[in-house]
Amino acid sequence: MPDRPSGQTALLANPLYTTGRLSPLPCPVPDVDVHEPASMEVFLHGVADCLDDVWRTQFERAGIPFSPPDRVFWTEPGVSPCRAYPSAAGAFYCRAGGAIYIGTEDVVDKWNGAEDSVVYASLLAHEYAHHVQGESGLLEYYHEQRQLERDDAGRNTWTRRSELQANCLAGAFLGSVRVSYPLSDTDLEVLLDDASATADRADEPEEKRTHGAPENSVRWTRAGWEQQSPAACNTWDLEDESLVE
Repeated sequence: MPDRPSGQTALLANPLYTTGRLSPLPCPVPDVDVHEPASMEVFLHGVADCLDDVWRTQFERAGIPFSPPDRVFWTEPGVSPCRAYPSAAGAFYCRAGGAIYIGTEDVVDKWNGAEDSVVYASLLAHEYAHHVQGESGLLEYYHEQRQLERDDAGRNTWTRRSELQANCLAGAFLGSVRVSYPLSDTDLEVLLDDASATADRADEPEEKRTHGAPENSVRWTRAGWEQQSPAACNTWDLEDESLVE
């Protein structure tokens, strides 16, 4: 079995960046009643099945081993290898357990009962993107380098690149399935509005800025949607640092 990329190569020149546009199978997503946890669970599993298919194919092209993440869509409290849940975010990825955790009621509450399914599909695709980072060897080197920084502000410069890349990879997935999902230009606007709303606020201190400025969150999400390729999402090899602030 081939090895995963490691070190700086995993970050800056990952083979995943050379694999071209995502090539999903048709991905009709089930309708969802966001106020019914069972309906949310069926919806999330449907999107996750599509994510498994898309990224398995992409990793095969890159020659990198890939195992899909486990899924824990909770309605009751529990404990993961990374943290207990419910969590403040309502969703998280735990590399130690190789699993995505989402509260089927928690995320609806956090998003004020939003009924646009693309909001929850994007959240899932974003957490899945962190698994993609892990399986590609990128996440390990990222964590090593981040821990070398002396303060929160320095560590956050790394965190923002990781989160913006996850936004972009989520956008790439959603763009690739937009015909069979289906998703419209209106859904894109909802997606971009959500990317802006979940970004860092301008008045936040540097030590709390972990997700990027609203314009950068939107920029990377849109780049993924339009280009539908991991190559569009290389937030690590940039000359213009303002794109990841």
